[in-house]
Formats: sequence, C-alpha cells, structure tokens
Amino acid sequence: MKVAVVGATGLVGSTMLRTLEERNFPVTELIPVASERSKGKKVAFKGKEYAVVTLQEAVAMHPQIALFSAGGSTSLEWAEPFAATGCYVIDNSSAWRMDPSKKLVVPEVNASVLTPEDRVIANPNCSTIQMVVVLKPLHDQYRIKRVVVSTYQSVTGSGQKGVDHLLSERNNTEHKAFYPHPIDLNVLPHIDVFQDNGYTKEEMKMILETQKIMGDDQIRVSATTVRVPVMGGHSESVNIEFEKTYDLDAVRKLLTEAPGIIVQDDPANNVYPMPLHAFGKDEVFVGRLRRDPSQDNTLNCWIVADNLKKGAATNAVQIAEYIAGQNWVK
Repeated sequence: MKVAVVGATGLVGSTMLRTLEERNFPVTELIPVASERSKGKKVAFKGKEYAVVTLQEAVAMHPQIALFSAGGSTSLEWAEPFAATGCYVIDNSSAWRMDPSKKLVVPEVNASVLTPEDRVIANPNCSTIQMVVVLKPLHDQYRIKRVVVSTYQSVTGSGQKGVDHLLSERNNTEHKAFYPHPIDLNVLPHIDVFQDNGYTKEEMKMILETQKIMGDDQIRVSATTVRVPVMGGHSESVNIEFEKTYDLDAVRKLLTEAPGIIVQDDPANNVYPMPLHAFGKDEVFVGRLRRDPSQDNTLNCWIVADNLKKGAATNAVQIAEYIAGQNWVK
C-alpha cells in the first residue's frame, strides 16, 4: 500500500511514521511529505531512509492513504486534491472536524460511520479522543447526561515550539517565548485562543467534537483546558452524570473489557494513570473511579493518554487500519 505522511518532519508526523512501523501497517511504498524548504531531507522508516517530497510531487505519486499533520491551512488547500486522485485522507488538523460533510472518527467509538465514499476523514482533537474512548461504553450502558472535564495537557500538544519553551526555561537557556507566560513551575488555563463566550477554542473543540463523535447532541459538556509543564501525555479529571443508576464494580468491569482502555484503579497501592507511564503507549488509561457524593448517578474518573500517540498518530493509523480492513483501497 502506498502511504503518504504529510508533515513527516514534524512532531506528530514523525510519531505517525513510528506508529506505522510499530503496528506493522502494510506500507509497500512510503511517501514522506513536507514543505518546500524540507524537500530532500531524509526520514527513517523500517531501517531505510526516504527523501522528503513536496505536496505537489506527492499528489502526482497517487498514494492510496495519506496521513495529514501539517496544520489546518495545508489541509484545507491539499486534502481535496489528494482525495480527488482516489486517496483516503486522514487529517489530524482542525480543518474538517466540524464540517457536516466529513466524518470525525475514533475507531473504538464510531468507525462504523465510515463508508467507501468518505475520502477526507477528520482525526479529532487529542483531548477529546482519550475522553470519548472512556465515555463510549459508559454511554451505551447508562446514557450520559452531562460531562464536566478539566484537562492537564502536555507541552507536546503545542508541538516542538512548546517543548523548546519548557526545556529552555528548565535549562535556563535563551529561547523565543511560545506561551504568553512562563510554563515551567506554572500552569496556564489557556490553550488556543479565547472565544467571545469566554471559552478557549480548545475547550469548544471538546464540547462540539464529543457530541459529534458520540452521535448525540443531547450530551452536555463543560470543559476547562490547562497547559502543564509535562511531557508524555494529557491528563483529564472527568465528572460524568448518567441518566441511570450504576454500580461501581460494574463500571470497572465495563471499562476493563472495553477496547483500547487499560484500567489502573488501585489507589490503596498508589496505582492510578500518569503521563509518565502513558508515554509511548497506544491505549487510554483510566482510574480514580469513584462516586460523586454531591450528585446522584454521577461518576468521577481520571483519564490519561499519550497525546502524540492515541491522541494523534495512533488514532489516525487505526482509521487507516479500518479502511484497509474493509478492502476499500484499490
């Protein structure tokens, strides 16, 4: 299978290459793609080096699947030209997520909405992905009325510039500030730009994307997204109100048996999810399962995942695996 990775030299793009390799995706020809200034640069894949090509060159090479992680403007300009050649485009930017004509997919939740005609498929926001993987089995069983989520998001979610900002502060070296305030020894309740309603764009993504992925606009969501001086993954404190009563042991069993989830819930022995342990993993980790004593039928939990893996690259590759498994690729 001829696979293009657009944005192959970036933080998410390089993770996509590694994930394709780790999951043994059937790549017969790799096409690493980046901007004009990166043309000819070499990237490694399965022990070989490949020269980066431009977007125009990549379209002419007719890939069957293209994983995009090069920003929204690139996706808006180039996703459709790739799709017009018969390619399946899986886009990691926010460009197409809320477009009603495009599917927004987390394979464990809603892969079944895809059809052979869906040539441009949106990969959701990283913080939304890990949350809905946990919400899905709970919603099927108990019907979710409302979700209140506060996130603790890694600097890797900002790309290399966010990582450089943190490490420069930590090492006391000169740097160009990326965040509006120091990030080391600090937390910023500010991810993406503020909207007229007082929420940030990241918070609105979680609200709107959750409803679209879950296929239920009656689920009410309130989000506060926070950047923390962490590398390895995003963490979320999630409060979930159900329509139905629930048994805590049954919830634990339900999550243990759900695809893509690892339950780490033994607080007596200090076992709970942490980004330090989620780093490099494909799964979503959940723990700190407990009743909300202030409200009936309400569960508190703690969700962690590597935002570069399940929150971006792994989810995109899983979508590609689903497409390949349906034998839609010719």
